[in-house]
Amino acid sequence: MVLYGLIGFPLGHSNSADVFNEKFRQEGKHNHEYRLFPINDLKGFHALIESQPELCGLNVTIPYKIKIIEFLDELDETAQSIGAVNTIKIFRDGKTYHTRGYNTDAGGFLQSLPHPAPFSKALILGTGGAARAVAHALRSVHVNYRFVSRYNKTENTIPYGELTPQTMDDYKCIINATPVGMYPDINAFPPIPYEYLTPGHFLIDLIYNPPQTRFLKQGLAKKCKVMNGTKMLIHQAKLAYSLFQEPEG
Repeated sequence: MVLYGLIGFPLGHSNSADVFNEKFRQEGKHNHEYRLFPINDLKGFHALIESQPELCGLNVTIPYKIKIIEFLDELDETAQSIGAVNTIKIFRDGKTYHTRGYNTDAGGFLQSLPHPAPFSKALILGTGGAARAVAHALRSVHVNYRFVSRYNKTENTIPYGELTPQTMDDYKCIINATPVGMYPDINAFPPIPYEYLTPGHFLIDLIYNPPQTRFLKQGLAKKCKVMNGTKMLIHQAKLAYSLFQEPEG
């Protein structure tokens, strides 16, 4: 058995096991399996690896994409630049092992966007690991961005309460990189001033469960273009799958 999996907490929203196991089935890799490993404390990370000797790789989701870094042996260049990890390879040598962190969220997000991007400025809701990956992707295609946060105010971060009509008009793309509105709390939505949305706005939600969040529904009510996180999920999973299948090195 060759085992892969997803760590995070909670994991009731995740479709990752279905995506990977279907890919294994299509390729005839009947000895490969992908499982969900909900862990409510990263102190159990090494115990998980030690208890599953067939485990060769992991994906990482909320709330651990940044915190996991201190538990890893090394990062690749992209993960180091972003400051967040969503994919881990486990290299084993007998009873010892070595972990390397990667980030496929940035590439997955970039591949999910229309080309060329139909906007030049974006607001990124949130400042966590997913938000950092989105920012990295936007920088690579020369899209200006600002983060929006509940608590922080910096040169590049605006509090939700300070989103003015002018800011909303200037930034035609708004990206929800928070878990607000994700299953099971499907009635929640980020506190932006939706009254200032127009048909010229493009709302992107990294959430894919539910397929249409309250955030996106409010955008549709204003005739905005919208996109959920399904394409990003698929593209980042393909990138992670490629990493998992690469020879050790």
